[in-house]
Amino acid sequence: MTSMLRSAPVLAGLLLPAALPAAAQGVPVKELVVAAAPSAAQRTGEEKAARAFYDFWNTGDEAVLRAALSPAFTDHTLPPGRPQGAEGPAFASRNFRGAVPDLRVSVEKMIIAGDYVTVHMHFTGHFTGRMGDAAGQGQPIDFIATDLIRVTDGLVTDNWHIEDNLTLLQQMGLVPKP
Repeated sequence: MTSMLRSAPVLAGLLLPAALPAAAQGVPVKELVVAAAPSAAQRTGEEKAARAFYDFWNTGDEAVLRAALSPAFTDHTLPPGRPQGAEGPAFASRNFRGAVPDLRVSVEKMIIAGDYVTVHMHFTGHFTGRMGDAAGQGQPIDFIATDLIRVTDGLVTDNWHIEDNLTLLQQMGLVPKP
């Protein structure tokens, strides 16, 4: 019995990989980032740039945005109608703040991994302005978003983002709730 118990981890190690679905073993990965702890200087520069970028989203202060972004900034998930480059976030903020003037953004989690920073945000406010043809009635806005940004030489150079737009549009009354 004792020898069976000692060999159980070996058997589990041999059997578990075979039990995994084929898709889990062979999913293509375009870019794998395995992060080592950044140097103190790199961490400080990346954190400072990320904080400035999200201070901009919290306040709408375009001077803060200009200080945070590289002139070569690229939005890799650019929505239709938004300009590429450093003007894109300013354009998005102005338009969104036209609909939600009291917009606030809090950073729930920030993960620094090499030259990448992942940020999970929480947006709140009230739809009292206009979005397209729709006028707000004071509806509360409360949704989340997640960004992956790249920081080079203390400036944000790239952004990949996803927002919970379905929740936002439902809260605004622009999309029916189920």
